[in-house]
Amino acid sequence: MTTKQNPKKALLLSLIPGLGQIYNKQKVKGGIFLAVTVAFLIYFALIASSELAGLVSLGEQPFQDNSLFMLIRGAFHLIIVVVYLIFYGLNLKDAYDIAKRWNSGHTVPTTWNDMIKGIYENGFPYLLIIPSYIAMTCAIIFPVLVTLFIAFTNYDFQHLPPNKLLDWVGVTNFANIWQLSTFRAAFTSVLGWTIIWALAASTLQIVIGIFTAIVANQPFIKGKRIFGVIFLLPWAVPAFITILTFSNMFNDSIGAINTQVIPLLGKVLPFLNGQLIPWKTDPTWTKIALIMIQGWLGFPYIYVLTLGILQSIPNDLYEAAYIDGANAWQKFRNITLPMILAVAAPTLISQYTFNFNNFSIIYLFNGGGPGSVGGGAGSTDILISWIYRLTTGNAPQYSMAAAVTLIISLIVISISMVAFKKLHAFDMEDV
Repeated sequence: MTTKQNPKKALLLSLIPGLGQIYNKQKVKGGIFLAVTVAFLIYFALIASSELAGLVSLGEQPFQDNSLFMLIRGAFHLIIVVVYLIFYGLNLKDAYDIAKRWNSGHTVPTTWNDMIKGIYENGFPYLLIIPSYIAMTCAIIFPVLVTLFIAFTNYDFQHLPPNKLLDWVGVTNFANIWQLSTFRAAFTSVLGWTIIWALAASTLQIVIGIFTAIVANQPFIKGKRIFGVIFLLPWAVPAFITILTFSNMFNDSIGAINTQVIPLLGKVLPFLNGQLIPWKTDPTWTKIALIMIQGWLGFPYIYVLTLGILQSIPNDLYEAAYIDGANAWQKFRNITLPMILAVAAPTLISQYTFNFNNFSIIYLFNGGGPGSVGGGAGSTDILISWIYRLTTGNAPQYSMAAAVTLIISLIVISISMVAFKKLHAFDMEDV
């Protein structure tokens, strides 16, 4: 008769990782778990404990202690400790579950060969994604954690390590955004324009992209390849070259728009004759120019995406709609648009999140100007370009910039999650 295992005993023994597995007759796994724990304890005693203490204190003596480096190193070692704690929790669960598997009569791998075979058959996909998790931790989680910590310090031009030590200030930076009049006015103005910019510019490029794709997909259109090449030109030319070119074209006094295009249009539209539009000296006109330029830069990607979707829609649907007496608008609303959204919804949403943080066009076109709205922000700065100003000016405000960065992240993540859920962007057909 097979000996019954006690899941609670296995759980209690695995408080020392590996002992629960050894109790469950998995000596190889238990040995590995125990070795990992011993290695972690040595690492924690010799390295991590002092680094985490430095993260808490941020140094005690200026010039000798660099608070910023201590914060960064502490964040790195904190991640390692958290990873081990996750491993520790999985070790407890593994010991308890394996004991129950023994009692249920399931086969449990006990030898090295059995464990390797089990990993190959059941855990091979997880082994393949481990490098991705490591890369994600280094490239995403670690920088985000450092930014999060900096947002709760007083890291600014008055506290620059190693000459000065940093201190933890709690939520003071977030409170200052609302309590200090200059920052409150700047944040409100910049956030409002950022939302308008993201909505207007993204919607414009999506509308133009879908419209040009629908027109180019019509059977009576000749020379489709030529149109395709023309529509792809804004995408083919590097964006920063196009932006700088438009910056010159929109110059108030010598730009091509005011000296050539407007006079030409004035012959057709008399009210434009002789008018010089202050594209780069009036905030409202600068914002209009930015939205138009982004529409030009962004529509080719939507055009290519939409054209591929349109070519995959069966003609039978349109023929059935024609027989039912549907007009062009009804065909678009009930067939074309739903098919486009069903495939491209995540991509279309990503256009809004991209433009929410589209730094290059704001900075290259007019440097966030003209004028200022206080708090170091220009009249056409969006949140990301305001952060750049906060960190590169004569009096950098790194902690405030980090706080604004976290607010941006929360806004973008929240809006994206709600939009993805409403549009069922990631629903799986087979689930």
